[in-house]
Amino acid sequence: FISAHVNISSNANETLPFSLQNPAIMVLKKLLKNIKKDKIEEVTDPTAWLIDNSISQFIILHTFEIKFMCLLGYTYFAGYKVFSYAPATASTAYKFVNQVLMSTGGGILVPIFLNGTPVPLAYDYYIIAILITFGIHHYCPVMRDVYKLSSVFKFVITVSYEIIRAGVVCTMTAAAAKKIPPSMVSFPLFGPIICGCIGGCGAAFFPLNKGLEPIKDGLASPMFTALLGAAGYHIYLSTSLSEGCMNAPKKAHLHVVSFFILVGVLNAFGLNIPRTKKEVSVAKKES
Repeated sequence: FISAHVNISSNANETLPFSLQNPAIMVLKKLLKNIKKDKIEEVTDPTAWLIDNSISQFIILHTFEIKFMCLLGYTYFAGYKVFSYAPATASTAYKFVNQVLMSTGGGILVPIFLNGTPVPLAYDYYIIAILITFGIHHYCPVMRDVYKLSSVFKFVITVSYEIIRAGVVCTMTAAAAKKIPPSMVSFPLFGPIICGCIGGCGAAFFPLNKGLEPIKDGLASPMFTALLGAAGYHIYLSTSLSEGCMNAPKKAHLHVVSFFILVGVLNAFGLNIPRTKKEVSVAKKES
């Protein structure tokens, strides 16, 4: 509505022509006078301190190097259980296959459920870590005594084991939430929780000829923590509970792994709640 031959000066003190003295032009003049460059306000995360520190970055497996280091502890503990309970006459192949199953049990079952590739087939570094720790148990059996006698070594192995296990639970839960279509509510409810739970304790059912024997006397601690961790992680991220939370998956992962480490350390040092009959018998066998 301004004629092409009329130039509106940006100088606030310059008077406009009489023909332009109308409400619309006065508003335009005021805007031109008071216009300022918009300042882009940076959005701050009030809970960023949870993950912006070296300890959190370590336990949520921020880099591949950290993951592989913890994976060595994870597979070492799996090998410790295999070599401790395997018959004395068992062959090397029997022990190795058992350690593979013990280390990747949940990572075998869940990908099959989701029409994916099992972990030992998809990730070579898992097999490399298993080979390294299997060699330690096979050629240096004294290392199993070190685990029993050294509190520091036991703590390191337990923390590494729980860090990897929590990562598996969160990864499997998130993968199932993306893969399984919702049926009753806006997101798949029970499927991801079941997959995450199996991912965190699936090794207990291998070899599969055990059937349901592992839960005959109740849920062992790894099963119970895997169930709680998967349920909390999935429900938090799939509902309005996580709205407005920046980096919600990482922070949820941090809480799951912290819970796992706490329970795992308490169990490793005998500070846990009363155990099932089967766990008591296993503990007597170890002693």
